[in-house]
Amino acid sequence: MGRLKKIALYASAVIVIIAAAGAIFRPDAEARVKKSEKPAKYIFVMIGDGMGATQVAAAESYLSYKEGKLGGEQLTFTQFPVLGLCTTYSADSNITDSAASGTAIATGNKTDNHSLGVAPDGTPLKSMAYTLHEKGYNVGIMSSVPVNHATPGAFYAHRKDRNDYYEISLEIPESGFEFFAGSGILDFNGKKGDLEDIDKVLEREGYDVCYGLGELETSDDESGVVVIPASQRKSEALNYEIEHEDDAKEDRLGEVLEAAIEYLGDDEPFFIMCEGGEIDWAAHDNNVTEMIDAISRFNEAVSVAYDFYLEHPDETLIIVTADHETGGITIGSNKGYMVDWAGIEKGELPDNENLTGKERNRAISTAHNIGWTTYDHTGAPVPIYAVGKGAEKFAGRIDNTDIYGKVVCE
Repeated sequence: MGRLKKIALYASAVIVIIAAAGAIFRPDAEARVKKSEKPAKYIFVMIGDGMGATQVAAAESYLSYKEGKLGGEQLTFTQFPVLGLCTTYSADSNITDSAASGTAIATGNKTDNHSLGVAPDGTPLKSMAYTLHEKGYNVGIMSSVPVNHATPGAFYAHRKDRNDYYEISLEIPESGFEFFAGSGILDFNGKKGDLEDIDKVLEREGYDVCYGLGELETSDDESGVVVIPASQRKSEALNYEIEHEDDAKEDRLGEVLEAAIEYLGDDEPFFIMCEGGEIDWAAHDNNVTEMIDAISRFNEAVSVAYDFYLEHPDETLIIVTADHETGGITIGSNKGYMVDWAGIEKGELPDNENLTGKERNRAISTAHNIGWTTYDHTGAPVPIYAVGKGAEKFAGRIDNTDIYGKVVCE
């Protein structure tokens, strides 16, 4: 064998050995990389409650119709560079509820339906909000539905029953988080109405309860605030109907997010969980127009976060996802290949239909080629969109319990 051939064979053997060693030790190397990685300085976790892939597609189809097109119009978050698909089953059910799915996203752990921030055996779980708060992040928790509802509650509360609204509210001051906002506070003075008004409790514990953004602007409290609309001490969502006489009086989700960013500031790192909760409520009602309106409002908030990202592109992470899909919506209901958005807008029904409530909503949709399979949740996987520092980790198929580790880098 010639000398050059021996050298070539020796080199090939060395390459094989090195490659094999690399294959053996690569998992440890990846673990070291992950361990040394730091979370983004500014983190937005934005949850469209009940917003599956077809809800998003329906919203974009309607936006395209309004522009005289069949398609092509996009929401802000569908233009993000990273797209993944997220499974949502809970610890005890194929089909999750918002408490279990919110807990999975927030803590990285599966739990039973109806449980909030605790394991199936009741053991409290630490959410990403607490983990990041311990790392020096300021924290904001906000929703377009009550601040003690399931999804926001999963990030700060620990209850076996998601309906323990008053007790969930009591955990707001225990969290020490800086900013809370929602459309109101459920069970304001307990289920029986015989407990102390929760705003008095929060004030006594050091939080400034602001009724509307106007009051927030005049607040000089730096220890923590809870913002609820000036007109709200009840459970209605912000601007839930597609048309409101008092739209101008209520704070839209995007406006509240702007206020949260300003309150938290950008000198220190921050984490904000922002939920578009009324998407789910509209889908439960099979009301496609209200659902699309809710998605549009949620998208306004995403746009606020994206504008912030453009100012801090190397330090910001935005993820947009859903806790589950609601309604089993389809674009197509055996009515041909075109959706009659004009008929849906007008609420037209066949002459022989005399329905009310959810049944009427579903009949209107079905008559114009939008279908629904349920008034409840489904077990369908949901999309996850990401942009910014670490966004690439959310590509492909993941489970909702994977989100925690990818956000906090643990």
